[in-house]
Amino acid sequence: MAREPSQEEMEISKIRVPKENEVLGIVEALLGGDKVKVICDDGNTRVCRIPGRLRKRVWISPGDLVLVEPWKVQGSERGDIVVKYTPTQAAWLKKKGYLKSLELAL
Repeated sequence: MAREPSQEEMEISKIRVPKENEVLGIVEALLGGDKVKVICDDGNTRVCRIPGRLRKRVWISPGDLVLVEPWKVQGSERGDIVVKYTPTQAAWLKKKGYLKSLELAL
């Protein structure tokens, strides 16, 4: 008989890891509207946009770990938020070595 996976195991199984042109970041400040200031793992601070598909469904606050896709133009200054990670997912990403230069306050 197979056991039911725990809530934590379900969260970890759904983790979206960064692809080649995506970078992890921590939200520094909310700038109003759909914009946030994010300190990224590559050393840049970007003003990122929260797309409409996330805006009403996911509440983003300072200190949250997010996945950022830099824009093709002004890539070092601007980007789009792709995913917001839960604290469990953030701890797993840190343990597996995806966070290089960022310090999480869990």
